[in-house]
Amino acid sequence: MADCIFCKIAQKEIPSNLVYEDDQVVAFKDLEPQAPVHVLIIPKKHVESVLAFTKEDKDLAAHILVDVIPQLARELGVDEKGFRVVTNTGDEGGQSVKHLHFHLLGGRSLQWPPG
Repeated sequence: MADCIFCKIAQKEIPSNLVYEDDQVVAFKDLEPQAPVHVLIIPKKHVESVLAFTKEDKDLAAHILVDVIPQLARELGVDEKGFRVVTNTGDEGGQSVKHLHFHLLGGRSLQWPPG
């Protein structure tokens, strides 16, 4: 999508502090971190939200959840003490960018409920 900031980051039209990239996904440090470790994991393909995933996206969803997030948690050093993965959907869910993204947060004790 031409005006999507995350699409532009994925296409390297906007610089970011990348921590991971493969042919389907990029991950980068959040500009306003809410924890010592706070990265955003996004598909390169524009998918508006988790509700927009289709059956054709099963492999992409599995790749993010089974491959990318665990690898990043290990590499960023939050795998042993714990971390949180969040995806916001819709306005009331707190989704500010209409491109699917997962927040990986860790490096401190995270409270519940979140807010």
